[in-house]
Amino acid sequence: MNRVLIVEDEDHLAAGLKLNLEAEGYAADVEDTGEAALERLVDGGGFDVVLLDVMLPGLDGFEVVRRLREARQFVPVMLLTARSHTDDVLRGFEAGADDYLPKPFDLSILLARIRGLLRRRRWLRGNEAGQPAEADECSFAGRHVDFRNQVLRRDRAEQPLTLMEATLLRYLVQHAGETVSRRTLLEQVWGVRQDTDTRTVDNFVARLRRYIEAEPAQPRHLLTVRGVGYRFVVEPED
Repeated sequence: MNRVLIVEDEDHLAAGLKLNLEAEGYAADVEDTGEAALERLVDGGGFDVVLLDVMLPGLDGFEVVRRLREARQFVPVMLLTARSHTDDVLRGFEAGADDYLPKPFDLSILLARIRGLLRRRRWLRGNEAGQPAEADECSFAGRHVDFRNQVLRRDRAEQPLTLMEATLLRYLVQHAGETVSRRTLLEQVWGVRQDTDTRTVDNFVARLRRYIEAEPAQPRHLLTVRGVGYRFVVEPED
């Protein structure tokens, strides 16, 4: 049974989410402050997904997810926010969130997005039907990516990856040499509709470049195809 932590200070909304998630077969717990959520999550917690309200008393959702990632905890986090402005969404992704859902939202959409996060995690771990086992790991230019455990190793150091960072990199690796549009990445990696701002993709690519490129400002592996999208190259031409 998948466990979901709901971090929401509006009692009626938290109770409704818990009731509906349990009716769908999830085990759901509730915390009403960011501090309490961090205390449970930093120690592991055993949760499979976190539903995190942005507008919390004390530590807001952005700060919670930022501190969670700093503590090297990479449970999938979905932000629930009435602040759906593009800059707020990008701020959430920059902090380390994996997905977001604007309030008010339809329950069926929330459930679909939770299933999507769980499916991506199974895909990374090689438990999703139809995914090739050889894509569980990738090595290039002294870098080694373990998608199953969401870790990139480089120069004897380890860089943990969030669920969406690992999913995006795996998708690009599986399509190495191909130009992949931003719209395709949004649909195939994030599972979001086409009118979502494509800066989401650019933001994640910039982060991946910091992990895998010797000179992120002059990338040799994760290339920009101007006006279209990106192309991953395993062995760049000199």
